[in-house]
Amino acid sequence: MKVETRAEKAGLTIRARRRPDEWRTGHRVCRASEPGAVASLEPSRSEEPAESSVAAEKGSTRLEGDESNSLLMTGFFEEVQRRKVYRVAAAYIVAGGFLIQIASAAFPAWELPNWSLRLVIALLLIGFPVALILAWAYDVTPQGIRVTPASPSGRRRRNVVALVATGVAISAIAGFFLLPRSSAHRIHKSIAVLPFQNLSDEKENAYFADGIQDDILTNLSKISDLKVISRTSVMSYRSDGTRSAREIGKALGVGAILEGSVRRVGNRVRVNVQLVDAVNDQHLWAEDYDRDLTDVFAIQTDLAQKIASSLQAKLAPSDKVRLDRPPTLNPEAYLLFVQAHDYANRSDHFSDGVSRGEQLYESAIKLDPNFAEAFAGLSMVDSWAYHSFDPTAARKDKARAAAEKALQLEPGLPEGHLALGFSYYYGDRDYARALEQFEIAKLGLPNAAEAYMAIGAIQRRQGKWKESTENLERAAVLDPKNASVLNNLGANYLAERNFETAGETFDRAIVASPQSFASHGFKAAWAVLSTGDLGVAEKQLALVPRGPDLDGGITSARVWVLTLQRKFSEALQVVQQFHSEVLNAYEGPCPRAFLEGVLYRFQGEELKAQASFEQARTVAERLVRETPGDAPRRAMLGQVLAALGQKNAAIAEGKRAAELLPESEDAFGGPYITGALAQIYARTGEHDEAFRLLDHLIEAPNGVTAALLKLDPAWDPLRGDPRFQRLTDRSSKR
Repeated sequence: MKVETRAEKAGLTIRARRRPDEWRTGHRVCRASEPGAVASLEPSRSEEPAESSVAAEKGSTRLEGDESNSLLMTGFFEEVQRRKVYRVAAAYIVAGGFLIQIASAAFPAWELPNWSLRLVIALLLIGFPVALILAWAYDVTPQGIRVTPASPSGRRRRNVVALVATGVAISAIAGFFLLPRSSAHRIHKSIAVLPFQNLSDEKENAYFADGIQDDILTNLSKISDLKVISRTSVMSYRSDGTRSAREIGKALGVGAILEGSVRRVGNRVRVNVQLVDAVNDQHLWAEDYDRDLTDVFAIQTDLAQKIASSLQAKLAPSDKVRLDRPPTLNPEAYLLFVQAHDYANRSDHFSDGVSRGEQLYESAIKLDPNFAEAFAGLSMVDSWAYHSFDPTAARKDKARAAAEKALQLEPGLPEGHLALGFSYYYGDRDYARALEQFEIAKLGLPNAAEAYMAIGAIQRRQGKWKESTENLERAAVLDPKNASVLNNLGANYLAERNFETAGETFDRAIVASPQSFASHGFKAAWAVLSTGDLGVAEKQLALVPRGPDLDGGITSARVWVLTLQRKFSEALQVVQQFHSEVLNAYEGPCPRAFLEGVLYRFQGEELKAQASFEQARTVAERLVRETPGDAPRRAMLGQVLAALGQKNAAIAEGKRAAELLPESEDAFGGPYITGALAQIYARTGEHDEAFRLLDHLIEAPNGVTAALLKLDPAWDPLRGDPRFQRLTDRSSKR
């Protein structure tokens, strides 16, 4: 039997809820247990669909879930606050940020790798959730560290999971932003001092601006803790306002650029300089100096010290002494010195430029007889003249005396030791004593490419090709735009038959000095020796600017390529346009008449050939009398005698040349003399001896190549011998 309640009789709907003290009507909830509660019951609408009641039920359940989650999170945050986790998190973030800032500044000074900063950040991120857990579990009280009492509300496991998840999420987000961008603010201890702009009304003061730039560069280059790009490389950026500091820094491999301008009015000098970060193109600092002309060296010393400080370079006591010591007290003498340095260090080293440099150094010495660096420069110019075009005893003695005078005036002068080293190297071929001096110079001039290049040049003559190439590569790093350095490096690769790298290096030299004959000449030689591509060789020589060829080096190169092309008539015309009787060819001095005789013979004009060879003999004998111990001159005389048919005399001269410069003492220049002797044998009918030497030269560094053998008419007497074909085939397979 169904019993109806009063409410049901009244048409009301009452449903039981989870809690026994609450009842839900169709629209309201009443709690019967609340004191003084009066149930307010509304009539149920019989026309309302049943689904309305079900939807209300579901909505009520959803509200209850949200309310439960809200209560849970409120409890979590209250617990975090109670356990003082907020404070620990804030303190950790502040301390971590401070540590990152310190590390980003200190690690570069300690020369730590960049990954070390990322490691610090990663450890801090990993430690953040750990710090939160420790803060949750423990509390610091006046009685010490105590375990934090548990919450009476329970849910301990849920709260710990939420805490860990929060810490990991924060660390992950922070790591996403910090790690890819983290890099130590590295101070690059490297600089290029660009040519200073001359703002003086008198344009002849351009050398004065160069002098200030040169002295600042020289002072900086003596600081062992700095990498300083040599003057030759930076001079290519004169008046180049189109490139940013970032582009120049990338090209030269430096982190800072010094720019400046100079204005000279009477005895007053105004110098403006600015140091630019080559990484981000931002200015680090700028300075203005307005001084008397007599204070110009003090300006340069002050600038060098400030730059070293800005780049965090350590100044050794010896560095400070060198910076405080001016090269001369005579500004006019210093200007002459700068001009002399410019002539003496041009990429082609033609005799006219070398002679002009010699004159300017001597003028500087006249103004200041105690100018030690001028004596050192004069010595190096004379040593080069002895090595390249004037191998006389007087020239050698002059070079030695100037170097010794420089060291007498200023003992320990690095440039003086460099000069004395060249005197031993070029003058005496005393490699041991030369290397000793170069090593001393390198200590005082850690950024001088000349020292590394000189050491590398000697090492290749000693047959130490690997060590030689390493030193020449180091020189190229210090002076990356110096065509002379790059050509020497390329010559090493070419000698070792690393043709690909050699070609790339000569290309760099051409870019560094597009007007340089030496760079195009080496690239032409590379094309012949590597592949026999005479078209490339001809094109390279055509790029050399037309002008007076006082030494004959350009003429001899053009005649060589035309001869290989067997364009004998054109080659003869080129020779006859050269008016001096001796050409300074790559292998040594060559009488013009000898080239004429060779070309006449190739054309079948034997009478003219004989007359030319007789004339060449007179010149060659005179050259030998001037310098009897010069191997290239004796080798040249031997070839002239062979062309005249004087077999025994020719072979004797060729052997004497090989004795003066054996490959065992000069692995770089020796093969040229061996090749000349092989040609003498070929011309005089001693084919067995010629092949014996060619078998060696085809394998030796800096010897002959198959491509050259196939092209050179000088080897025509051997061309019909089966051994010649086997020789070239064997070489081609290497």
